[in-house]
Amino acid sequence: MPKITHFTDYQGRYKNFRLEKTDEQILLVQMHTDGGDFFFDTPAHDSMSDLFEDIAGDRELTCVILTGTGDTFIHKSGLPKPTEDLPANIDLGPELIDVKGYYGRTRHMNLLEVQVPMIAAVNGPCSIHSELAVLCDIVLASEDAYFQDAAHFTRGLVPGDGVHTVWPRVIGHNRARYFLLTGQKLSARQALEYGAVNEVLPKPALMDRAWELARYLALRPPITLRSTRSVLIHEFKRDYVNNHEFGQFQELLGMRNFFTWRGGKEPLDRPWNDEPWPASPPPTADDSSI
Repeated sequence: MPKITHFTDYQGRYKNFRLEKTDEQILLVQMHTDGGDFFFDTPAHDSMSDLFEDIAGDRELTCVILTGTGDTFIHKSGLPKPTEDLPANIDLGPELIDVKGYYGRTRHMNLLEVQVPMIAAVNGPCSIHSELAVLCDIVLASEDAYFQDAAHFTRGLVPGDGVHTVWPRVIGHNRARYFLLTGQKLSARQALEYGAVNEVLPKPALMDRAWELARYLALRPPITLRSTRSVLIHEFKRDYVNNHEFGQFQELLGMRNFFTWRGGKEPLDRPWNDEPWPASPPPTADDSSI
């Protein structure tokens, strides 16, 4: 369980997260890299777990708004590029695997320990750890946003790092399996139709709506806010306890063949954020274009 914290304890602690708190005790969390779009490199990946732990321990908060910077939410990664010349198999060693497993487990656990409602303001593409956005209690998306899992199966990695528990609960098991296996992009509108998003807004209106909702929530008594959050995320916590570590074990087991290593297969011949194959459903038999 997180220890008690105060905003002054962690306000300036995180290089990739700009934190602001209002007089209503609403916390704005902006993910960024050097003031621009968030780049999900190893330090950002690992420090996110500690950030959520600090937020979870702050009992003065009334609401948390999580958003990105620039044109993206989480869409850029610092992991190895497919063009790098690497051997077919790499043994990362038990120590590095254990560290990655620790941050992967505690990132989700600490987010679920946040004691007040969370609003995700998805300001653009969300293709890396997109489950973090839809784990929030209210999900707002700009019209140009989309959701994808570009970091796991489409790149040769088992989707066991939280996406395997969150997405099936949010959009249903069959839709989630297709989403994870094909690298499907869910537009903001399609995510709204599937139930993963609550509102789709023009980009200039996104943050205004997030603040409007946060201030509405913050009017409630502190104990009501904390207890309501506990009720609303209880089933996500149950999924985490029952299934997260199993999925993560499978993922870490397969990391030896991750990305260009791929168990002796040829590396993927496309940049990180290119459209994965298959990019869209195949034509049906009655398609007039056939």
